[in-house]
Amino acid sequence: MEKNRSIFFNIDWITVILYCCLVAIGLMSIYAANYDPRHISIFDMQRNYGKQVVWISSALILACVILLLDSKFFPTFSYGFYAITMLMVIGVMFFGRSVMGNRNWFEIGSFRLQPSEFAKVTTCLALARFMSGTNIKWQDLNTRIIAFAIVGLPFLLVGLQDVGSSLTFSSFIFVLFREGLPPWVLLITLLGITLFVLSLLVKSVYLFALILVSGFMIFYYMRKTRKNLSLLVLGAILSSTLIFAVPFFINNVLKPHQRVRVNNLVGKDIDLKGNYYNVNQSQIAIGSGRLLGKGFLQGTQTKFDFVPEQTTDFIFCTVGEEWGFAGALVVIGLYVALLMRIITLAERQRTTFGRVYGYGAACIIFFHLTINVGMTIGLVPVIGIPLPFISYGGSSLWSFTILLFILVKQDAARTMLR
Repeated sequence: MEKNRSIFFNIDWITVILYCCLVAIGLMSIYAANYDPRHISIFDMQRNYGKQVVWISSALILACVILLLDSKFFPTFSYGFYAITMLMVIGVMFFGRSVMGNRNWFEIGSFRLQPSEFAKVTTCLALARFMSGTNIKWQDLNTRIIAFAIVGLPFLLVGLQDVGSSLTFSSFIFVLFREGLPPWVLLITLLGITLFVLSLLVKSVYLFALILVSGFMIFYYMRKTRKNLSLLVLGAILSSTLIFAVPFFINNVLKPHQRVRVNNLVGKDIDLKGNYYNVNQSQIAIGSGRLLGKGFLQGTQTKFDFVPEQTTDFIFCTVGEEWGFAGALVVIGLYVALLMRIITLAERQRTTFGRVYGYGAACIIFFHLTINVGMTIGLVPVIGIPLPFISYGGSSLWSFTILLFILVKQDAARTMLR
């Protein structure tokens, strides 16, 4: 009892307050986006905001349970949780319900569960558990292979159902970078992303010619030293393969609606009444809010349901329309404050598990924030990922709550360590 009381007083209340602020903003935004004068009670279970109250209440209970558990509970059972969610991700491909073209939901009556949301949490736990093991050194090849395998497995499994959601796992590269991944890996990753984008905008033959010319120029300056020439050749081969693989991937692997979203993003085949409709209406809603917004429940785009999925993927446009640039800036500011706080908690952990897990949580939240906001303003393709703590949905809110409060628990217990 005394131990639990001590941990209670050691809870980082700044993180908890930031969490509560974002959840409250989410409930207000869902209420505004789904408002109906005939159902004004926020507890009306016929509306999304009434259901979200239930999700929030259950999320708070989950948070309290996590804080009451022993701090060693999650490190001890990390691999078990990881295995269970991987089995669930596999199972949903066969027994799940298809929503918006993706079979990634279990449905039991009116209750729906998305395993991929929880896979992010358990992957974070498993990676932290592995990296905190004895005799684990990043310089060892086996360590790198296993670490990438832990992240790569859910990336591939989730990608078979929903390419957009699987991209979240790519953010773990920053966790590995913090733990000793060489800087050149990040550089190669950034170059790969750049080539990927260029492959969408420029014909492959032109990019191939550019790679050849650049390769010959680099070879000319390196010919005397003869150092790293094999790496230069390997880089040229991989780059050439990538620029020809991207068009094949877009045209033959992606689903039709995903292909259209990518083409819309890069300025091809824009149909304001078709697949680009959501983004166009979202941009109109955010732009119409101007500096201070139209006021709570006064958003016309919101009120007349011009933006589809406005309580989930496009919830941020409700903030932009009703509260304007100032309100959107406050929300983003809260996220930045939360991310900075998470990194602070991660850095002050006394265990490798706590540090790795903290950085994993920061990367997941940052990725979701960046992509979701980018979707609503047309900077990235619409890949259907929620805005943390704000978007409507139980799976999303539960998973992000668990993700955050495991770190809060680890931080509260750090003073008990010797």
